[in-house]
Amino acid sequence: MRARHTAHSTPGFPVYSATFLSPGELILGGGGGASKTGIKNKLRLYHVDEYLTLKLADELELDKGEDAPMSMAAHPTGSSFVCGINSTEDKVKKGENLNCRVYGVSDDDKMEFVSSVGTLGKDPEDFQKVTVFSPDGAYLAVAGSNELSLLTVPELVSTSAHIDQGEIYDAAFSDNTLVVATTVNLLVYSLSGSKKGKEKEGTVLTLENPTIIDRPKLPGEETGTFRVAKYHPHSSRVFYSVINTTPARGSKPSQRKAYLIRWDTDGWKVERMRKVGTKGLTVLDLSDNGKWIAYGSSDCSVGLLDAFTLAPLLSILKSHEFPPTVLKFNPTSKLLVSGSADNTVRLIAIPEGLGDSSSWSYALAIIVALFLALFAVALQLLLRGKI
Repeated sequence: MRARHTAHSTPGFPVYSATFLSPGELILGGGGGASKTGIKNKLRLYHVDEYLTLKLADELELDKGEDAPMSMAAHPTGSSFVCGINSTEDKVKKGENLNCRVYGVSDDDKMEFVSSVGTLGKDPEDFQKVTVFSPDGAYLAVAGSNELSLLTVPELVSTSAHIDQGEIYDAAFSDNTLVVATTVNLLVYSLSGSKKGKEKEGTVLTLENPTIIDRPKLPGEETGTFRVAKYHPHSSRVFYSVINTTPARGSKPSQRKAYLIRWDTDGWKVERMRKVGTKGLTVLDLSDNGKWIAYGSSDCSVGLLDAFTLAPLLSILKSHEFPPTVLKFNPTSKLLVSGSADNTVRLIAIPEGLGDSSSWSYALAIIVALFLALFAVALQLLLRGKI
């Protein structure tokens, strides 16, 4: 199935982070980073619609010497958003890095700074690569390469943990767990003791004694690293991760593969595994309606899969000149945005009924298989004279 899609140029604005406040309000973060490239670091608010138009509504330029917004997430209410922006290098080295920043948007479409807090150390090379809200918006998880913080919202009171093994790449919440994807394993933290609303006041959060889920066995004894952690939006029993394989020593980098894995979190069993490319994935998102998985690859393509069967549904082979750095569905699951460091943004309209035939075919296959199994049992009983 083909999808309507339109590329938009964003001159002088390499895109590194994105989130939707509402179906038609898109926040993008980007720029030249902390280095003296001459490209300014900014936050931008755009209006988007079903006609795939992209209209700039507001722009907020960051202070000179600060880093580009490298990750962001909107509060579930759409009232605010949080992004990771390193302070100037001098402040970082002094331990004054207020990297976790909260912004709001006024009624007249103006972005406004609200508050900030520091969660990282003094390493100027580290940055807030993970920014994720809990489903109810009561908690926020942010992380650098090895520093993980869990914060209350809106107080931003935090507890932290240093991850010794591997490097953090992603995190995901269910109602009572936080899963952190490192390069070497998944860390499952229980939040069952967490409280909400007024009960949350004075509650001490902890990040201790996680359940450790090792990398599953890949086809052909390949090895790889975790890159993505996502819960299904409608079921905490369903979890997705991505493993990018590591080329064997002496082999070509082009032999790198990407596997998408669907887990049953009751026992953390692998339900399905699918190779989704011959190169590593750079970004992935799930639609809020729970039907689709979008992914961006280092071969510059963007694709959509059925969230249940993992069957491919559509692809755009040359979405950008550089690999996608952001990929995000809007809240109605009707629009997908991808962005890249090549100064482009692509808006993709999701076709109505996408994947319906795939899901029905899979369901029909299950029904047929059950019927054949029952028929075989009945035939055996008949041959034995028991029916």
